[in-house]
Amino acid sequence: MSYRFARLMSRLICALPWTVCLWIADVLASIAWIFLPSRRKKLSRDNIMRCLSVDRLRAEQISKAAAVQYGQVLIEVLRFPVLRSTMKSHVEIEGLHHLTDYIQSDERNGKGAVIATCHSDNWELMGGAFAQYGISLVGVAKKQKSDGMDRFINEYRTLIGMHITYKTGVREMFQMLADGWFIGLIMDQDTNRHDGVVVKFFGEPTNFMPGAASMARFRDIPIFPAFMHRTEDRRHKLIVYPPIRVEKTRDKHEDLRRTTQELATLIERHVKEYPEQWFWLHDRWKSMREEFSPEEVAQLKNIL
Repeated sequence: MSYRFARLMSRLICALPWTVCLWIADVLASIAWIFLPSRRKKLSRDNIMRCLSVDRLRAEQISKAAAVQYGQVLIEVLRFPVLRSTMKSHVEIEGLHHLTDYIQSDERNGKGAVIATCHSDNWELMGGAFAQYGISLVGVAKKQKSDGMDRFINEYRTLIGMHITYKTGVREMFQMLADGWFIGLIMDQDTNRHDGVVVKFFGEPTNFMPGAASMARFRDIPIFPAFMHRTEDRRHKLIVYPPIRVEKTRDKHEDLRRTTQELATLIERHVKEYPEQWFWLHDRWKSMREEFSPEEVAQLKNIL
């Protein structure tokens, strides 16, 4: 049922003018904001106040803007059948040459690379933009709770050129890297103590996913940081940064931590520049509260 409903909504949205779609996005998102649980709003507001050092009023403004923008994210996903043919007028890529230079280089030797990003603007659209610009991209997805919605979103990701694998498909990812594909990893969500590395993020010890650094170190490939933001005309600009190399020493954990810290610093810089477009509703410091003692956190804060 959810699959059929999503396809029906997609057909409707694809048939409407873009300006009408934007109006629908804003109305639906504003209504959804009203019914968002107060604890989630508080989490978002407190995160913003702590990270950006702004007062409560400004934090609430940023929090609402960041949440409401996902109305446009939803509409754009539903419009993938239209956007696949108009992608280059909807998303501008700055720094694409970093990827194409690598593809044409002797260093590549047939291997792929990692593209590391964060939950800013429309990350679903980012994968499609890369694909439509000729970058063979593997999107790493989390399986949706609803089988129907999982089927829908993966069909639409494939529609605009991405190959999709689940987070559990590590063996497939490494094989596709060997075959020359780029692996897109969203790396700004919290993880558990066992799987993460602790880095400094907005001045606080933060548990980060080291997957990008781990893949790059193991396969001896570069990481290309890439972040997207919405422009004033409500299109998008995707910026690709020069590649990051993972130094390979005898201390694997420190190699991963050092590279992950570099990526975390870039994410922080991007979020500070476009705070209304980051996913503040995520409980970013949950594992630090629940899996680390206050003494450990204080010690890490002094070390990092």
